[in-house]
Amino acid sequence: MSLLRFLYRNAWRLVMVSMVAGLISGLASAGIIALINEALEESQRTAALGLSFLGGVVLVVVTKAFSEVVLTRLGQDIIAQLRVHLSEQILRAPLRHVQELGRHRLLAALNEDTDVIAHAYVQIPLICVNGATVVGCLGYLGWLSWPMLAIVLGFMIFGALSFQAQEQQALHSFKQARETSDTLFRHFQSILEGIKELKLHRERRQAFLTTGLRPTVTAYKRDFVKGMTVYAVATNWGMFLFYVVIGLALFILPDWLELTHQAVAGSTLVLLYMMGPFSQIVETLPNVGRADVALEKVEALGLSLETASAQDHIEKREKAGSNGAGGPVLNSVWKRLEMVDVTHRYYREAEEGNFHLGPIELSFTPGELVFLIGGNGSGKTTLALLLLGLYAPESGSIRLDGVPIDEINREHYRQLFSAVFSDYHLFDQLFGLSGAGIDGQAREYLDRLQLRGKVQIRDGQFSTQSLSQGQRKRLALLTAYLEDRPFYVFDEWAADQDPVFRRVFYEELLPDLKARGKTALVITHDDQYFSIADRCLRMDLGKITTVTEGVGAFR
Repeated sequence: MSLLRFLYRNAWRLVMVSMVAGLISGLASAGIIALINEALEESQRTAALGLSFLGGVVLVVVTKAFSEVVLTRLGQDIIAQLRVHLSEQILRAPLRHVQELGRHRLLAALNEDTDVIAHAYVQIPLICVNGATVVGCLGYLGWLSWPMLAIVLGFMIFGALSFQAQEQQALHSFKQARETSDTLFRHFQSILEGIKELKLHRERRQAFLTTGLRPTVTAYKRDFVKGMTVYAVATNWGMFLFYVVIGLALFILPDWLELTHQAVAGSTLVLLYMMGPFSQIVETLPNVGRADVALEKVEALGLSLETASAQDHIEKREKAGSNGAGGPVLNSVWKRLEMVDVTHRYYREAEEGNFHLGPIELSFTPGELVFLIGGNGSGKTTLALLLLGLYAPESGSIRLDGVPIDEINREHYRQLFSAVFSDYHLFDQLFGLSGAGIDGQAREYLDRLQLRGKVQIRDGQFSTQSLSQGQRKRLALLTAYLEDRPFYVFDEWAADQDPVFRRVFYEELLPDLKARGKTALVITHDDQYFSIADRCLRMDLGKITTVTEGVGAFR
């Protein structure tokens, strides 16, 4: 059971303490049954027996509550760590790998899988306490009659074996449902992101619901219900076996084993009492099974909980290198950035085979304004992602003042850049930007970007994001300005701006960056402003085909 192994690996001391408390609670529950059995005989009803009964009840309640509270808090702590760890793993993973997985799969792992695991953790204290109760009852049953205990254990082993065979079918159904859940999240994403297109086109909307969403929902329901049905049958099969044993204890075994009346009454009472905790254990198994499937899914997505140490090792080496103890230092005051024979390949669904970019030979110097132009699909954005260190070259190298960029220093290298992507994300506050006067600087840029009447910034947080696409993109530009880094990359930034502000961007903002010694790579189609650039690079089919130097290029 991988869920319990995962819990044990992460906090085995607390798990053991909680399980000991649960064991005490279960044994005390079995002791209460023994006291009740004795009290049924009038001659045994004494004050001492009554006090023992009261002490047993208090012990059961206290130890059970302690076990439940400890394991519940522990489980929620681990789930919180799991969610943070998953997020960190996603941020550490190569961008290409994250893109290949898709947002719908990652959201399913972060939301559904962690919720399923959290729900299972809530059940673990109940399993521990009820399991200990069953063990204690079996111990008392053995004290009453060893032959009776052997018969009960035989039926339990038979029931466990038959349950295990059925459980494999249930887990297979849960795995199928979990795979379908990825598709379901993709459909939900399509609804939210494509709601305008779906509202506008009735036939598309109906086809999406009929051939996309509804079959997926039906498939998920079918597999989930199938898995739960198997567990329901297994649960009731176990209860049936319990009633068979009780029937044997009442009508057959007394004569066969020559049991006393007290042994028969005690055995029946124990079996009836055991049915409650045993039933609760079996009823929690579907949640545990789904949690096992969720853990397997998380690890299958490459976000394994056991592989963080390798990345931590790289980070330690990187810190050592930045301190001058483990490798060459990347200086933020740089003089030359080069891409030497850089190539990159990736699969594009619209084409047969892989798209090949490069080899790219390119260099940049501080204070340079470079425009990158070319048709859609020519590789401009891919080139920018390679330059930014978000993609790693398959061959060739990127060098900063002669220092090659690799896995050890790539994270440090990325800190040289600020970028506004064509598919940018605007955070609701200025994460990572703090210090005295940050709100004042932001307000100055709001004035310059003509946004003061639209949005305010207080304590580093935007008052609203309910703006037009062009205005939101100006806020993204404001964030990039506040980062104040040496190198800026703008991917079709001006595409959503009106003609007036488009002119402001090219004729005021970009020259201002250049005057401040900043380097800027601008991906653009605005040929009327090409004359502003120091260089214009044209890309076609993954290669730089034209380089035009000097002011007046393509005029």
